[in-house]
Amino acid sequence: MKRLLAICCYCLGLMLSLSATAAEKPLPSELEPLLQELTESSLSKAIPVLDALEAEGGEALQPLFSYMLEGDLYYIKSSRQVIAVSEEAGQETFIDMLSGREIEPLSSRDIKKIRVNNRLRGHLRDAIARLQLGSESAAVRESAVRSLLSDLDENTLASIREARLNESAGNVKDVMDMALALYRLESAAEASDRIEAIAQLEGSLEGDVRNALNRIADNDPSPQVQQAAQKALVGIEQKVEFYAFIDQLFFGLSLGSVLLLAAIGLAITFGVMGVINMAHGEMIMLGAYTTYVVQLLMPNHIEYSLWVAIPAAFVVSGMAGVLLERLVIRHLHGRPLETLLATFGVSLVLQQLVRTVFSPLNRQVASPEWMSGAWEINPVLSLTLNRLYILAFALLVFFALMLLLKKSSLGLNVRAVSQNRDMAKSMGIPTGRVDALTFGLGSGIAGIAGVALSQLTNVGPNLGQSYIIDSFMVVVFGGVGNLWGTLVAAFSLGIANKFLEPVTGAVLASILVLVFIILFIQKRPKGLFPQKGRAAE
Repeated sequence: MKRLLAICCYCLGLMLSLSATAAEKPLPSELEPLLQELTESSLSKAIPVLDALEAEGGEALQPLFSYMLEGDLYYIKSSRQVIAVSEEAGQETFIDMLSGREIEPLSSRDIKKIRVNNRLRGHLRDAIARLQLGSESAAVRESAVRSLLSDLDENTLASIREARLNESAGNVKDVMDMALALYRLESAAEASDRIEAIAQLEGSLEGDVRNALNRIADNDPSPQVQQAAQKALVGIEQKVEFYAFIDQLFFGLSLGSVLLLAAIGLAITFGVMGVINMAHGEMIMLGAYTTYVVQLLMPNHIEYSLWVAIPAAFVVSGMAGVLLERLVIRHLHGRPLETLLATFGVSLVLQQLVRTVFSPLNRQVASPEWMSGAWEINPVLSLTLNRLYILAFALLVFFALMLLLKKSSLGLNVRAVSQNRDMAKSMGIPTGRVDALTFGLGSGIAGIAGVALSQLTNVGPNLGQSYIIDSFMVVVFGGVGNLWGTLVAAFSLGIANKFLEPVTGAVLASILVLVFIILFIQKRPKGLFPQKGRAAE
């Protein structure tokens, strides 16, 4: 067994050493004079050398251009040998660009950086994009064409036309056709050709296309071309406005999903027990700090930490809720003002406890890679993945809770106690136990809300205070104890807030929403979906 293990380790080391020595593909030996010329050229004379290298080496030059763009391309002073210096985990690797092999480390006195300026960086980006047109990945080819749209010339157009002949992906073909039409629009001498190019570009949401159409609409000598460009711009602006509406709607739904997670636990406890729990925000805070602690315990497994943090936050906040109900709230049953004051005092105690343990400073919780970035639907609309996942997660929690309340014995008892506590007690239902479990369930869901909030904002002692008022607004607006009302109210208030913010500002938008709820409650005191049962009468 030991011998087998030794053989496996030897094979693994051999594979790693082979992968390290074959760092880059070798360049054709014919490029050596041009590489040496690159080391001798000044900044003003480097572009012709780069063009010659691109023409001679083709796609093989992409690593060299990338190193040069990043400022990692050097040459050995004594031999003019071009090398790349890459750094990983604090260790420098020296690669001979001609052979592609790793060489012995050199001191800074033996090498000199091949300098670049902004003009060369732009030229290198275009050259890399042209080389990427031959990539096997359709996404890379599409991205390469898009990066060339702002700087189209004859060489670029020749590369795009050549790649267009062999292109099989439809979306890449469309982008290539757009690039060809854009160049035709700006270079064609005949007005009819420019009008045809505008017809091809009509409906495109690319920023470069819109800029070009604006220039044509303002400066083209032909009135017919100006009119065609203005018409195309009107259609594009209508699309942009529509997608801006979708973007705002998405942010409203995102805010609504956060409000739903924050308020749904409060709706349960408020509806069943009639308790005004001012410490509900601190249950959210405990869930957020649980996520932070889990990441501290799993520093090398951030990708999986959220899957551990969700049940951990539910348990931590749920246990805190059960303790709060057993130690404080059950002694104040039927006295809502006393429970309000008591839970407010508990919230202050929990905030100070967190300040003592974690300090008053905000803590940053890292987002897993699969939640980072955005889903780009088109050039003017992209949906951030963290908000998209939180929206889906909020709906999943909501329907799981609905299923629990409808299909489980706990849910049956909760519904019985919420509709008529005295009758449920007389039927043998342990109302005290139901109260404790209900309060723990609501607090646990608040802890899950804290996990979600940790991916959107910093974690701090006052995190829960930012959402407690909004949570009560959602519960009152939707109808006390009604989960469907909480869902509708959360998304309604979230969307209303996000649509008002661009017009009135964030603070005034919140004030207007609050005024609306006050007026609404005057006309409909029981909310959108009033609770049914004798206790609600």
